Amino acid sequence: MSNTPAFIPFTRPSFNQETIDAVAEVLRSGWVTSGPKLAEFEATLSEYFGGRPVRCFANGTATMKIALQVAGIGEGDEVITTPISWVATSNVIFGVGAKPVFVDIDPVTRNLDLNKVAAAITPKTRAIMPVYLAGLPVDMDQLYGLAKQYKLRVIEDAAQAFGSQWKDKKIGSFGDLVSFSFQANKNLSTVEGGCLVLNNDAEAKLAEKFRLQGLTRQGMDGMDVDVLGGKDNLTDVNAVIGLHQLKQLPSYQARRTALARQYFDVIRAELKLAGLENLKLELPVENFSDSNWHMFQVVLPLEQLDCDRAQIMTELKDLGIGTGVHYPAITGFTLYKERGYKTSDTPIAERIGRSILTLPLFPGMADEDIGRISSGFVGILKKHRKN
Repeated sequence: MSNTPAFIPFTRPSFNQETIDAVAEVLRSGWVTSGPKLAEFEATLSEYFGGRPVRCFANGTATMKIALQVAGIGEGDEVITTPISWVATSNVIFGVGAKPVFVDIDPVTRNLDLNKVAAAITPKTRAIMPVYLAGLPVDMDQLYGLAKQYKLRVIEDAAQAFGSQWKDKKIGSFGDLVSFSFQANKNLSTVEGGCLVLNNDAEAKLAEKFRLQGLTRQGMDGMDVDVLGGKDNLTDVNAVIGLHQLKQLPSYQARRTALARQYFDVIRAELKLAGLENLKLELPVENFSDSNWHMFQVVLPLEQLDCDRAQIMTELKDLGIGTGVHYPAITGFTLYKERGYKTSDTPIAERIGRSILTLPLFPGMADEDIGRISSGFVGILKKHRKN
């Protein structure tokens, strides 16, 4: 038998037997697309968010696109957002005909720097779209203070923040339009999917139209289409997975938090043991009240190393440890450079996008995995530390 330790991916979803059995039951029912389980999931999510209207969609990209449409944002409008996110955040802004305006990030939280937002507001600005990287919210009081002062909509890209809080209130239970993703690596997964928390029934009905070809039905056979919609509905197969994931969310959250605490303790201990106390490795904000610990991300001190991030990732992979990059600066992509964006305009985002590294974090990890990851990671840093 091989003594090679099992590979630790940077993330892995958890589905118990009860969930698998529930999916089988839906498949046997014959109703597998949007139906009773979707209605139940939306009602349960609405209750979770304090009674606010909730509509589910095929993915978290659709939720943001439809949020923009519900807010009436389109041609000629500008939306302020962050360059450190999955590119979907800004792609959907282009997708509705508007223009993303990138503001640099805070070097500590790695989120949109709200102190720099006012300077980017123009007469064309219609909304702010913050992203809660790794599940850590921005200062919500400051965010909504800005929105009120400048009369802007807020579309929260809370894709990674299901279960996160602000001052003991769930993200999504207050605010404006709030978008979540239920993609496979999220804290709550429906394999693919997402939901949008809305302000009132009128917005919810409009979101439903955009979700399915702009269609409304009347009576047994009446149909009408008065807006241009798409095909973004969530199936009952996905919805029943979400219902069971929601039941397990408290235990998942407790486990993620415990693992994150271990990371801080073990990485610091390993750095001290290796004599690397002066290495400028940037750990995440040690926030155990607001963050849902969707990811554990470090920023590498590349200026103190004789290698690049890819080399570190390769050597970790050789040790059986998976990693990820979340994210390079969006403004460095060819599509964006061709539209006039420059990474130099947001230098903090450029540096962090070049240096950030996601270490494994998911509820199914064992305690000893943290020791193995941290030891291997710090060993690689020591090996490549410049003299």
